Amino acid sequence: MKKYTYTEKKDTRSAFGAGLLEAAKKNEHIVGLCADLIGSLKMDAFKNEFPERFFQIGIAEANMIGIAAGMTIGGKIPFTGTFANFSTGRVYDQIRQSIAYSNKNVKICASHAGLTLGEDGATHQILEDLGLMKMLPGMTVINPCDYNQTKAATMAIAEHVGPVYLRFGRPVVPVFTDADQKFEIGKAWMVNEGTDVSIFATGHLVWKAIEAGEKLAEMGINAEIINIHTIKPLDEKAILQSVAKTGCVVTAEEHNRLGGLGDSIAQVLARNNPSPQEYVAVNDSFGESGTPDELMKKYGLESDHIVAAVQRVMARKKEKVVLS
Repeated sequence: MKKYTYTEKKDTRSAFGAGLLEAAKKNEHIVGLCADLIGSLKMDAFKNEFPERFFQIGIAEANMIGIAAGMTIGGKIPFTGTFANFSTGRVYDQIRQSIAYSNKNVKICASHAGLTLGEDGATHQILEDLGLMKMLPGMTVINPCDYNQTKAATMAIAEHVGPVYLRFGRPVVPVFTDADQKFEIGKAWMVNEGTDVSIFATGHLVWKAIEAGEKLAEMGINAEIINIHTIKPLDEKAILQSVAKTGCVVTAEEHNRLGGLGDSIAQVLARNNPSPQEYVAVNDSFGESGTPDELMKKYGLESDHIVAAVQRVMARKKEKVVLS
């Protein structure tokens, strides 16, 4: 198992703020719009550096999406910012009709995603957003894993032409990817090569998968771990190459089991190489109030849950071999 270490923990929303500022220095067409959450989205530095390019829309998310769509007609590249729940569920009609349908070059940037919003509870958490957004034709969907990757992703989507949904979080998480990395949309990142099982993880669950991989190595299991930071377009080639080698799959995500990364990978396997698969995800439920750590444990999103899923799927793989 390749060894990954970290010296600090940082929140990915701060990386969005840093990436937005850096991208805006390079491209004068970038504008920022926020729904009364400048501090939460870490858009302060952009606002202070480019006040004439920043627009405080207030608690009017649907209006923000409409304004952003209109700005693209004049050649602007709008980055909208609010919580993931309000970036998607509250404004899905506006995104579908005003952005996706006409392929507008809007970057929908969503913080506080998943369960780890924590104490604010189910009304502010969202576990359905990846599914909602990936179903929209032409929408690129990105869910990076740490500070450095989120910053790189923010800068990369500024150069991408077309609508993008960028998802990131509130809690501090280990920073373990390279600070100078090149982010390639739609290109999976090989975390650790292995032969026994493929673990495909996204967002905060990538570090949990690394922790699981170390525990599995102690048990004599050689796990291949791949970071699927782009949910759509999905790197089908990387997925199929990995599963052809390992013969079984675990997917890990801070999202509903229905409609997320696991479902996307299951579709790829069903069409090309049906294989045993286990999900580490929230099992078709809403969240609740609690600390991020408490919620990750309760809803089965810790490294130990990934280890247990690997044990189950490898047993299924063995049964499949015996039956064949």
